[in-house]
Amino acid sequence: MNNKNQEEYEENLSLKTFVVLTRTLQSIKERVEEDIKYLGLNPTEFAVLELVYSKGDQPIQKIGEKILIASSSITYVVDKLEKKDLIKRKPCPKDRRVTYASITTDGTELMNQVFPDHKKALKEILSGLDMKEKEELIEQLKKLGFHAQSM
Repeated sequence: MNNKNQEEYEENLSLKTFVVLTRTLQSIKERVEEDIKYLGLNPTEFAVLELVYSKGDQPIQKIGEKILIASSSITYVVDKLEKKDLIKRKPCPKDRRVTYASITTDGTELMNQVFPDHKKALKEILSGLDMKEKEELIEQLKKLGFHAQSM
């Protein structure tokens, strides 16, 4: 294969990789959304609730970075979770500019009840790969993500 053909092949392979990755992510997201819809929460609300449940109080201003949504949406999502009494706002005692999202007792009880089943559902959704394949895929996706970020 000459250099021109090899370059064209690599460009087409990169395009195919992007398409397959995008379709795969969409399929997985659809299954995950089906798993959580009975809770009356959208995927973003569930992601915020899961973050605070798993990692403890979080500065509201930093949540968007951690769950990959626009920071402009965070206030709206936290408002909705607060109305459902799953999250409450707590001022930072050291910096008045910072407000934390903190899980409520109701939020903790809900997550204690549903999170084990959610993890099992994720295991089932991703059972198309064995453990070694998942470990390899995680490393490959990290490598790809870091490369894209560095560009």
